[in-house]
Amino acid sequence: MQHGTVTSRPARRHWFPKPYADFVARMRVAAGFLMLAAFAWAAHPTNATLLLGIPLSFCGLALRAWAAGHLAKNQKLAQSGPYAATRNPLYLGTLITALGLAVAANSLALALLFAVIFGLVYLPAIELEEQHLTAILPGYREFAARVPLLVPRWPADWGPDKFSWQLYRKNQEYQALAGWIAGVAWLVFSLFLLHQ
Repeated sequence: MQHGTVTSRPARRHWFPKPYADFVARMRVAAGFLMLAAFAWAAHPTNATLLLGIPLSFCGLALRAWAAGHLAKNQKLAQSGPYAATRNPLYLGTLITALGLAVAANSLALALLFAVIFGLVYLPAIELEEQHLTAILPGYREFAARVPLLVPRWPADWGPDKFSWQLYRKNQEYQALAGWIAGVAWLVFSLFLLHQ
């Protein structure tokens, strides 16, 4: 877009009122602790649910790792790797990981809680981030018109940038790996307790 050119785009519709979105964005850490406590309490795994849920949750974790290795936060528009398929691969990876752990925990209530928290806490956070990125990153509006918000679409081109371990470490994605390992360890321990 050239300087001085005014485009007649319709205003983007916002799903959540800004005061609510601001409030729940600050509540993400508290929501995480709520999910952790619910996970610890509601886990009643079986061998079958572990075999199904752990690989599913690992796929979500792997998606997060892949995304973290392509993300230079607030510096450059990430369009390569998973960002060629969805604008929010970190959030999608979080959702897949949480639902996989709920399957492994053998708890429908936990899956429903994770889904509700994702809808009421994380979707407003995504909306706020979209507004922020549109304001600070040139080309984000065009990127948003081309790439889906959350549900991925197979791209014709995965972009020119390669995965970077330096970005993975800078984004501290190893913390998600540590949390996942702790969650899986708790599930295995819970299964052991259930068979005592």
